[in-house]
Amino acid sequence: MIFEPRSSRPVLQRRSNVSNAIQAGLDGIAVTGVAWYLIYEQFGYITSDYVIMLLLLIGALAVIYDHYAIYRTNVGLTVKAFRLFKAWSATFCFLVVMAFLTKQSEAYSRLLVAQLFVIGYFVQLFLHIAMREVQKRFMAHAHRMENALIIGNGELADFLYRKISNNPWFGERVVGCVLFDEQDVRQATDDPQGPPVLGHVRDLETLVAQNAIRSVYLVTPLGGSEVINDIYLKLLEKCIAVNWVPDIFSLRLINHSVREIAGIPVLTLSETPLTGMSLFLKNIEDRVLAAVILLCISPVLLVIALVIKFDSPGPVFFRQERTGWTGESFRIWKFRSMHVHQPEAGKIQQAQKNDPRLTRIGGFIRRTSLDELPQLFNVLTGEMSLVGPRPHALQHDTVYSQDIVDYFARHNIKPGMTGLAQVRGFRGETKDIAQMIQRVNSDIEYINNWSLWLDFVILVRTLNAFTGKHAY
Repeated sequence: MIFEPRSSRPVLQRRSNVSNAIQAGLDGIAVTGVAWYLIYEQFGYITSDYVIMLLLLIGALAVIYDHYAIYRTNVGLTVKAFRLFKAWSATFCFLVVMAFLTKQSEAYSRLLVAQLFVIGYFVQLFLHIAMREVQKRFMAHAHRMENALIIGNGELADFLYRKISNNPWFGERVVGCVLFDEQDVRQATDDPQGPPVLGHVRDLETLVAQNAIRSVYLVTPLGGSEVINDIYLKLLEKCIAVNWVPDIFSLRLINHSVREIAGIPVLTLSETPLTGMSLFLKNIEDRVLAAVILLCISPVLLVIALVIKFDSPGPVFFRQERTGWTGESFRIWKFRSMHVHQPEAGKIQQAQKNDPRLTRIGGFIRRTSLDELPQLFNVLTGEMSLVGPRPHALQHDTVYSQDIVDYFARHNIKPGMTGLAQVRGFRGETKDIAQMIQRVNSDIEYINNWSLWLDFVILVRTLNAFTGKHAY
């Protein structure tokens, strides 16, 4: 039998929100107004070039602001201001790139564009602050909020309770939760951070009537979907809004998302962030910067190569198999920092402080991380990135993966010359498994939050991190 969705109506839909629509409209009008004023102030008339710029600006705003969820999330003012700044900056980066690609950059005033960037941001920020105040005043005089109920318990239920309770614009108040089985009821305590426990799911109909419930949130583990059918049918008869919140957070999620295939919601638990335009931008970032850096430091590379050659017998470069993106192996480039030696069969010993295997120049280039510079060639060939999880030797991957369940999740993105773990100090020799766990946690955090901006921050922080006490 061929499965077909029962309804042509899309399953994944965005809830319409009047305040968000107004906010988006105000932002568009404000940006257009500021740009129009600056153009007339400087030129006295508007040219076709600036009309095109305005159209691109508004179009980019719609797409990029949606990507950064500017209108879809309620967050604190500081977070909102920072997120708005990132989205506005990304919009201008798009305009600058388009201007250079079309060779039209000379048609625009640098001063005007800079003024539009600064003034436009602060005008939008003011409008967002003003809208928040209007919403607060409106909600203070609005009708009584509807009662909601959570079915289930645990960290996700507590998190959901706090988010709904702390959001005055949600229009709901969670009166408590009911639990699935007797064991949960006996073990449950009245956690001040969680919802009050009202009883067992068998009492659901009574509790719904007693508390005038209008909305229910089903919080179930991944294996608990079989209980939903009976509960759903009972609530359906009472015209209650039913929301299903599958508890996926007991798993280590890697760049998780929700999408739609032919009307069917698909919950992605693990996926690389490097797809489509993200992969294209990451490749551009890596190869352009790597080429520029290589051109600038080529004399330094030549000097280091000559010193290594005269310092001790052996090759200038050290090559070794490492695990890369999607688990494929590649050969990494490094300057040789140790005397040529034969390692024990099947065992690779990490470099240690005052390691006797180090050459005279080797200790210096390892402390200053100059031995890593040849990996720029790995970046140019696409095997590595400037920023990403550091690639480990194949034997180390085998050892650590036995003790860390989600160790290989770090291969969901290209390995890097530097990374979030390294700038946090989790680099060099790992003396115990706890240090490697910290490194893996940082690598997965990087994957889940990857952006070009995060890459830039890590690259800047790398300048200080790679000559620290752990560099040897």
